[in-house]
Amino acid sequence: MSPSGAADTGPGLRSSILRGALADARHYQIAALGSLLVFNITALDVGAGVLPSVLAIGSALATQAGCSRLWLLPRVDLRSPLITGLSLSLLLRADEPWVYVAAGIIAVSSKFLLHLEGKHLWNPAGFAIVVLLFGTHHVWISPGQWGASVWFAALLAFLAILVLKAARRADISLFFLGIHAALLFGRAIWLGDPLAIPVHQLESGSLLLFAFFMISDPRTTPDARLGRLLLALAVALLAHWLAFFMQMRPALYVALIALSPLTPLLDRIFRAERFEWTQPINPGATR
Repeated sequence: MSPSGAADTGPGLRSSILRGALADARHYQIAALGSLLVFNITALDVGAGVLPSVLAIGSALATQAGCSRLWLLPRVDLRSPLITGLSLSLLLRADEPWVYVAAGIIAVSSKFLLHLEGKHLWNPAGFAIVVLLFGTHHVWISPGQWGASVWFAALLAFLAILVLKAARRADISLFFLGIHAALLFGRAIWLGDPLAIPVHQLESGSLLLFAFFMISDPRTTPDARLGRLLLALAVALLAHWLAFFMQMRPALYVALIALSPLTPLLDRIFRAERFEWTQPINPGATR
């Protein structure tokens, strides 16, 4: 190859790698969640700590590496478990350190053990949270009240990720938030409560994380837009019933985990192209 040819190949390869990185929504999600976790630890007093975060993230990454070897995958992709570990660090609260280790193990191993037709049955972080909520007495969910200014900044950041369309799941996040807000305001109007109550209920960091990083998970949501909208509607309605009629605090997570197994059925009814984070040479090479 001529020197000029070699010079042309280098920049072209770097440009291709950069385009691939920018096209993968996981990189934006890692940046957003990582920044938010650092801010939670350093500036907010909402329970996020260094040791719990290290344990949750470390166990998620280690489980991914171990399962990848057991399943004989050609490479270990740590982006998805890093997102899971960051989500657990922001959402999960416990009074025992081992719970965070267990959360990472349960979440990531569920991707390998509980899947159907090439898709996870449950969002890993959401599944781990619900299992530990019902399986132990050491777990609760972060109240997620970050303050209006921080909440608004996070909302803008998460919306920016959706506007980039890197994950192509803006519809289910926005539809869920719209239905959830409508139910909260409708209930307040029906009961004659001040509208400040539903506004406060919506200004929750946990709600944002749920809407933008759990219910919108491309590997656990229906492929077709109509299927995603139906799932969002069902989750919002069930969560509302669980929260206000059954007095269940973690209603959003329980509703999502209860209804996620509907995704394979919705995929069969409403056919659409299967989502891939990128277009790998070997589509079965990663989880």
